Amino acid sequence: MNSFDIVVIGGGMIGATCALSLANLGLKVAVVEAHKPTSYDDTQPFDLRVSAISVASQYLLEQQGAWDAIAEKRICPYSRLGVWETEPSYTEFDAQKINQPILGHIVENRVIQLALWEQLEQHVNITVYCPDTLDSFSQQGSLVQVKLSNQTIESKILIASDGAHSKVRGLANLGTTGWDYGQSAMLINVETSLNQQNITWQQFFETGPVAMLPLAGKSKLGGYASLVWYHQKDEIKRLSNLSNSQLSNEIEKVFPKRLGKINVLDKGAFPLTRRHANSYQNNRVLLMGDAAHTINPMAGQGVNIGFKDVKALQQVIASAIGNGECWHSPIILSQYEKLRRKDNLMMMSAMDALYYSFSNPSIVSKLVRNMGLIAANRVPFLKHKALAYACGL
Repeated sequence: MNSFDIVVIGGGMIGATCALSLANLGLKVAVVEAHKPTSYDDTQPFDLRVSAISVASQYLLEQQGAWDAIAEKRICPYSRLGVWETEPSYTEFDAQKINQPILGHIVENRVIQLALWEQLEQHVNITVYCPDTLDSFSQQGSLVQVKLSNQTIESKILIASDGAHSKVRGLANLGTTGWDYGQSAMLINVETSLNQQNITWQQFFETGPVAMLPLAGKSKLGGYASLVWYHQKDEIKRLSNLSNSQLSNEIEKVFPKRLGKINVLDKGAFPLTRRHANSYQNNRVLLMGDAAHTINPMAGQGVNIGFKDVKALQQVIASAIGNGECWHSPIILSQYEKLRRKDNLMMMSAMDALYYSFSNPSIVSKLVRNMGLIAANRVPFLKHKALAYACGL
């Protein structure tokens, strides 16, 4: 039976980064993943799944040796963020105000995962089991025995990074609390008559926000963008069944004029849910990323708080190793949840507060929230503090 210090279930963005960060501490790591990311070339259409990678997340990816490979493919930097409900309440956050060149990059999820896998496959401390899946596991004393579809391996700890429907979480009897928002989000890749922009923006409606994230490159029409449209499930279902040209017409009716003329290239949708594990730990089993928490994607913070999970666990284990402690002791591992739970809960609650505030149809609520946005422009210190926190700085 092959033995490892750590087994990571799930080789997506968070799982792959976690494996690299711990392997770089000198630990022997196994990664179990069902599907290898497909190869990349510049002629491929944009993926629908993109992430707004914060400055702090970029630093983490640089430390794992993956950022250069990401930057060589397709990334789009942005330095401004615009938020508004009515035009007089328009509020803009600018990287220059916090002494940063950018706020982050819009990157396709597959591009990030592929760059990480290039590092995984050449790392001397990492063994990749792919295609392979988890069948079961059992904790026996100081070891976790992990039964895969093709073989059985063992490790000192097991890390679940297998997504919102985590099999590890279920097998570890780690329940969740949360709810469905009763809405869906539609992801739409478009060509836009405007050239590549350095701003991402979001306008709020009672039915949910609409957002624009710039994408890299030049199209025949001008530039590219990823649009996000929140609405009731039935409306998103209706929109999903439209042809691309029909959907383009619907977008031009609803989205602000600053979007410019657009042409729909691709579309998809997913339901909005919030889930938070009641605990991130069962003895030698740990949850991170979407296995531990799913957040309203309104501010694009989901992957970034997952990367913060990775950084926290790396710090806990590195500190224990440096102090000569038993790094895989459940008592040591419990420090990970102490570092992350409060911060994750605060970010999730902040997104919910924004979501429910802007969906309140009362005139008084609308007046209050627009006055709040206007006031934010007049209290730059708090505005810049919030921006720095969102960037992970």
